[in-house]
Amino acid sequence: MIQLHYFPSTASMVPHILLEELGVPYERVLVDRTHDAQKTTDYLKLNPNGLIPVLTDGDLVLYETAAIALHLCDTHPASGLAPAVGTHERAHFYKWLMWLTNTLQSTLMVYFYPERWVNAGNTAGAAEVKHHAEIRVNNLLKQLDAEFVRHGGLWFMGQTYTALDAYVFTLCRWTRGFSSAPARDKRHLGPYLQRMLERPALQRVLANEGLSAPFV
Repeated sequence: MIQLHYFPSTASMVPHILLEELGVPYERVLVDRTHDAQKTTDYLKLNPNGLIPVLTDGDLVLYETAAIALHLCDTHPASGLAPAVGTHERAHFYKWLMWLTNTLQSTLMVYFYPERWVNAGNTAGAAEVKHHAEIRVNNLLKQLDAEFVRHGGLWFMGQTYTALDAYVFTLCRWTRGFSSAPARDKRHLGPYLQRMLERPALQRVLANEGLSAPFV
């Protein structure tokens, strides 16, 4: 059986949403970050980077959120969670998946962990890094918002819900505590996030992870 090693409100929410959308049997395995469970010897055997999530399925051990999302799409092609291979739509799906993980998510990590980018004890420097990361994230959110203007659809790729929606929602949710311009305040992202919250699969994820409002 598929096992998802997760912790609430982290990047593991992306595959968690996808698994609920697919409706396939799976087991959730809590990796308690509050006790550094992701740094234990057993977990590091699954992911030597000590990061969440990890997906296991028999002898398959897979980490990196985007890779897990692609694997779930490819092993469940009838779900429609990704466009057909070889199409222009699939190419744009790849583009946005890589953009989400390598551009938006990586910038959010700078925002949440600015001390990693300055010398130890440099609190003023960390605050400056955090400030500029928030500005950068706001500009990236504008890019997401513009996609809805471009195609006029209900979901990120247009009229069809895809795995990208799970990723967009998760990362937009991370901005809910921003001092300025969270994703929910964007003209098109705000209503989109509310549409996402209406999906039964996402409602189950929020309940499974024990999360409470505000969700975005």
